[in-house]
Amino acid sequence: MTTNTYSASKGLGPKERLFLTSLAGEGKRIFRVDEALPYWISKQQAFNALGRLVKKGWLQRLERGLYMIIPLEAGPAGQWTDDPLVIATQLIPDGAVAYWPALHYWNLTEQVPRTVFIQSLRQRNPSQKTILGVRYKFVWIKKDRFFGIVSRSSESLKINITDREKSLIDACSRPDLCGGILQVAQALQAGEPIDWDRMDSYLKRMGSGAIYKRLGYLIETLDISIPNQEDRLWNWRQSMSQGIALLDLGGLQMGSVKTKWWVRVNVPAWNET
Repeated sequence: MTTNTYSASKGLGPKERLFLTSLAGEGKRIFRVDEALPYWISKQQAFNALGRLVKKGWLQRLERGLYMIIPLEAGPAGQWTDDPLVIATQLIPDGAVAYWPALHYWNLTEQVPRTVFIQSLRQRNPSQKTILGVRYKFVWIKKDRFFGIVSRSSESLKINITDREKSLIDACSRPDLCGGILQVAQALQAGEPIDWDRMDSYLKRMGSGAIYKRLGYLIETLDISIPNQEDRLWNWRQSMSQGIALLDLGGLQMGSVKTKWWVRVNVPAWNET
């Protein structure tokens, strides 16, 4: 999307054209109302202008106060879907894409999730919404578990996302948000480089015995080789909490209990060894 593309466009008033070309020149495709206010005399004029641009097909309203510029490539029908991870970051600028879409981003799964999960330090109501056919679900987490966030870009637009190691740990914490424990197992077997010292650091910060149980059981059962495996697994077992953890949170309270890791293998299709 270039400035001269908008300059040559028809159906735009001078101020509308200036506004769109200015944002395009700054590389902004998604913006908030506050960024539009300086281009008009009053807030009401700005709102009216944004409404007109939506009707003309130049803007897409993502949610209250948040808009996306629709490029000419969208065609006459205005059919255009921007990167869902970019939109997710704009929906909650202080949040992070996590769980299944994060696993996919880091090539830990080939399965494309139908829902974009966003970790947030604040609860949102409603907890999910659909934008341009994509469902976004907001997951509230405690502050001490909100870490391991990195910034990446898509077509020069910012994406906040959990890093590879935190994505795996989150998956072991909430396999129900990652397509189930079998999907988590595939992620561990993906062959992507994992910093296991960082994993240990993150595990301590999470402070969840259930994560140790699921991760340790999967590593042993899948025969995944990790550095200092014997010592590392022993240390994990010392950090396990009391009680039995379901291997798959989305499964039933059934299946055998593996006392070494205190997990209930409640996945019928699981090839137990």
